[in-house]
Amino acid sequence: MRSHIERFTLLINGDPVEVAVGTSVAAALLCSGINVFRTSVSGEPRGPVCGMGICFECRVTINGRPNRRSCQVLCEPGMQVNTSQE
Repeated sequence: MRSHIERFTLLINGDPVEVAVGTSVAAALLCSGINVFRTSVSGEPRGPVCGMGICFECRVTINGRPNRRSCQVLCEPGMQVNTSQE
């Protein structure tokens, strides 16, 4: 018997993405095929490294607030996530 998993939609770089409740923003991005979340000041691609908020490489803009650590934020219905790769 399959269990029912509640799902909802958020926007990633303007595109609707459906995720399960409890999904981190970093996981939603990676599952959507996005592995470059931002670029460094020298133009190098950056994405999640540690997955626990220490490396700061997974920073994105969430609901207009820049530099949020995506591995530390759970997705919410209607959330708007933007990477520097949009």
